[in-house]
Amino acid sequence: MTDYDNTNRGALFKNDRKTTDTQPNYRGSINVNGEEFWLSAWLKEGRSGTFMSLAVTKKDEAPASATVADQGNLEDIPF
Repeated sequence: MTDYDNTNRGALFKNDRKTTDTQPNYRGSINVNGEEFWLSAWLKEGRSGTFMSLAVTKKDEAPASATVADQGNLEDIPF
């Protein structure tokens, strides 16, 4: 099997261990320029419908928690 280059790629998976609304709906990891990060996503409702709010944390730190879930009013994003 050949080695697969995961540089600048990532994946999110449904968070089946979610116990509170502040925990992310999806969790995963992403590689950016060869550096590994945790990726968390929350489903939110805005004026234009449902969207994902994202948080990125270096893998040598703890994954994103409820403290980064509320990153301001994202409903003003025009898409």
